Amino acid sequence: MNNVREGVIPTVLGTAVTAAGYALRNNHRINQDISNGIVGFGLAHVVLGAIDLYEHRR
Repeated sequence: MNNVREGVIPTVLGTAVTAAGYALRNNHRINQDISNGIVGFGLAHVVLGAIDLYEHRR
């Protein structure tokens, strides 16, 4: 069976996207607004995944 708790995948994905957006902040070829949007998108996934983890704890 599948032993991955609900909410783990969005939390891990959000962490990776947040890290990627943060890494793009120093890239001068990428607009600052785009990198801030990527960071925000990742943080939203982290928050939603954490809510799922909290609601479906055992």
